[in-house]
Amino acid sequence: MPGLLRALIPPWASLRQAAPGIAVAVALAFLARAIADALAHGAAGLPRLPLSPVMCAVVLGMLWRNTLGVPGWATSGLKWAMHQLLRTGIALVGLRLTLAGAGSIALTALPVALTCLTVALLAGFALARLFGVGARLGALLAIGTAVCGCTAVVAMSPVIRARHAETAFAVTCVVLFGCAAMLCYPWVAGRFFAASPVHAGIFLGTAIHDTSQVIGAALMYSQQAHAPAALAAASVAKLLRNLSIAVLVPLAAWLARRHAAGGGDEHPAEPRHAGLAPHAQLVPTFVLAFLAFIAVRTAGDALPGAQGALWQAVVHSGYTASDLFLTCGMTAVGLSVSFIDMWRIGWRPLAAGLVVASLVGACSLMLTLTLLHFAH
Repeated sequence: MPGLLRALIPPWASLRQAAPGIAVAVALAFLARAIADALAHGAAGLPRLPLSPVMCAVVLGMLWRNTLGVPGWATSGLKWAMHQLLRTGIALVGLRLTLAGAGSIALTALPVALTCLTVALLAGFALARLFGVGARLGALLAIGTAVCGCTAVVAMSPVIRARHAETAFAVTCVVLFGCAAMLCYPWVAGRFFAASPVHAGIFLGTAIHDTSQVIGAALMYSQQAHAPAALAAASVAKLLRNLSIAVLVPLAAWLARRHAAGGGDEHPAEPRHAGLAPHAQLVPTFVLAFLAFIAVRTAGDALPGAQGALWQAVVHSGYTASDLFLTCGMTAVGLSVSFIDMWRIGWRPLAAGLVVASLVGACSLMLTLTLLHFAH
């Protein structure tokens, strides 16, 4: 556990350098919370609109980035909030689960996660050919949609010898369609899974690209529907997808070496993309920390007097810190979205990414509805 926390939390010197940008993210997060509260209570004569603070934070960040812009002095801090702070918040979600609870959700979500992963991979490669997108870019779009968004794209890029432009295009598609799903799918979950927060979480965890986007969507749904179980379920469902990268990346590396040995590689790799580095980490640190916090919660609940005030205060503090970190991190995610960059990508990769994302979302919705039907 100490090693995992050290990996999530950078040195004090880095924090001091990032402080101005972190302050921007925190200020906008509190502003977003105030806006959400005002809309929920119909302030200033406005109609009541129950929006999640996280949704307000993401939208506010996107509007700020694409109108006023982000000053250079805030860049490092916003990047820190979008990575370390957000990932720490995701890891702390593990305190909401015990091993028994996580195992139960995982068994329910596993067939949905595996099917959606398969659909994304097959559709990604097929649509890359249909839209005339290069094989490498198609592979990055497929694995980014299927597994864990930007993390999967960055991990796969050197393995398949993708160019920098292809990696950037794939990341942009993941951000664009993942953010769109993050803002829209909580409403879909509320429409179809209002009676079952766990199934709502499974849908969100298997239908949306990046881990941060899944957590953001689940937090929106949890806040709007007052259903905290959805956040825990979405986290477990997404964890199942994240773990698949430990199989897919080595498999892709083996296939790439075999293809190159057969003389089928028309484009030599760039020097620094020669292959998978031996020290590359296939499973992200925050995923291991998430599992560690589940173990902590399980062990703590098993101790004598676990229902006492002290242990409950510790758990409640973890909940509060997780919500705060996630809200600030999602504000930074909104501040990272550039509409201009998305416009420059071209229509073919965007069309391929849109169709793959839509297919995965539809597949997740139908399968989760089927599970809910049989559960009842």
